[in-house]
Amino acid sequence: MSANTFDMDMLQTLGPELTVFVGLLLIMIIPNLGNGTFRIPGTQVRLPWFLGGTRYKAVSSPRLPGLIAVVTMLLALIQVLWYLLETNEAGARVNAIPEVIRMSESGHEIFTVNFFSRIFEAIFFAALLLAALASLDRLPTGSMKSDDIDVLFNNRRQADFYILMLTSALGMSVVALAQNMFVLFIGLELASFSTYVLVAFHKETRAGSEGGAKYFIVGSVASAVGLYGLSMLYLWAGSLQFDALAAKWAADGANSLSMMALGFVLVGFAFKISAAPFHFAAPDAYSGANSPVAGVLATASKAMGMLGLMRVLLLITIPDAAAEDESAIWIGLLGVMAAVTMTWGNIAALGSENPKRMLAYSSVAHAGYMLAALTAIGAWNWGLVENAGDAKDVVVAALLFHMVVLVFFKLGAFLVLGLLEMEGGASRLSSLSGLGKREPLLAVAMFLFMISLAGVPPMAGFLSKLLVIMGIVEVATGSGSLDSLMDAHWVWWLALLMVLNSAISMFYYLRIGVVMYFHEPEEGRQGPLASGVSIRLAIAICAIGTVAFGLVGGELIELCRDAAQSLG
Repeated sequence: MSANTFDMDMLQTLGPELTVFVGLLLIMIIPNLGNGTFRIPGTQVRLPWFLGGTRYKAVSSPRLPGLIAVVTMLLALIQVLWYLLETNEAGARVNAIPEVIRMSESGHEIFTVNFFSRIFEAIFFAALLLAALASLDRLPTGSMKSDDIDVLFNNRRQADFYILMLTSALGMSVVALAQNMFVLFIGLELASFSTYVLVAFHKETRAGSEGGAKYFIVGSVASAVGLYGLSMLYLWAGSLQFDALAAKWAADGANSLSMMALGFVLVGFAFKISAAPFHFAAPDAYSGANSPVAGVLATASKAMGMLGLMRVLLLITIPDAAAEDESAIWIGLLGVMAAVTMTWGNIAALGSENPKRMLAYSSVAHAGYMLAALTAIGAWNWGLVENAGDAKDVVVAALLFHMVVLVFFKLGAFLVLGLLEMEGGASRLSSLSGLGKREPLLAVAMFLFMISLAGVPPMAGFLSKLLVIMGIVEVATGSGSLDSLMDAHWVWWLALLMVLNSAISMFYYLRIGVVMYFHEPEEGRQGPLASGVSIRLAIAICAIGTVAFGLVGGELIELCRDAAQSLG
């Protein structure tokens, strides 16, 4: 393990993050280049400083900020993938040894770069790249007049949108690399404040302003509670370093102060993943935001919250060897939350007539599936598991795989709705009516996304759910030599509940297919949709990923297993 200080080695280690930072600066500067001048105080002499004034023609295109953002995210993603996939002549991973960045004076770890952190960065950058690419054509503004759209579609407003996206990417990267709870909180809030503004970006619409306000208020309260929990953790342990907190927890175990602190911290992360009962702002936020942003909330933002939960629950509050079944102290509460979240999300989605709200509740259900996997990991040290370490890695790898592939079919579904927004909105299920006749290829892509979300083979969603369920069962049954299921750990019930909830979800997912192929188009929506070359390209990438990782996901699964092992 190397210990890098702030030198050239650090710059090389943090290449993707620096790429995002440089791209952020370029978006701030380039669209504002013009013939601006400033006057020397006390004189009438004016000197050019190339900012402000009348913008140069070369930088006045409204597409320029989006292009800068897309290129930035693409370069950052390539660097992350290079780190993950680079091998030597023997086929072994080159970057198997983690790179640690410390504060030179204290020696405390700030960031750790390993497979686990990089695979989360791949999730973040991929989701934001696809969202940025999909937004290149124009920003949907809802049911507004064309002249109003022309007024809103200007360079500076576009620049603001992509500045927020890159700022969110930078915050998510900090969360992925953080080895300190305070640093993690800083990254979380940097990303959160950006997404708050993105949700309310189209404040001209009632849904946008209302959804943004609710998301900001509830999110701020959750963050405040989480910050209070951090202060209690520091009071209890005297440090916010992950290793110090883990050592304290292992030595002293849980007490009233540490458990209260843990509960407060988990509130902040539970809001990010839209876990029940902290999900009430999610449907309004998803329906009020434009579809690419809603897709980011359902994928990258959710993965960020899950990352925080995994850091806290799996690195700090490790399974208690003194417990009767050698499981984590939080396993019961998390199991109940998982069951309620997945069931509540699916039942709420059944009655939704708004496609974006339906996908929002679907996202809540998927948060429940992820929490079920975390609950199983909390039991990984249970007596029946002969090789507890391997069982833990299996579940973590399955969870990582699910979050990776979720980017494609969940974000892809939102992008299809984004195309519908361009012609007047997608707030009604009937807006999808007759899509199979109007846009056959687009309807096929949407159907692929829906059946993948439902877990139908051979889509990536089926494989990811199957791996999670198999991982939970492996933890619950151990070696498999059980006389009855009553001898297994109770977490196997969560696997059964996942199967039942997946069956429930089939109804509203397949309902989309029925509307697209068997209903007639609404009046005034008989023709093809807007051309939208960039958003159609993003949808095509999502569709290819949905099918490809379902059929040939072995390499990605192996990569996720390597990432799981690097968690520690």
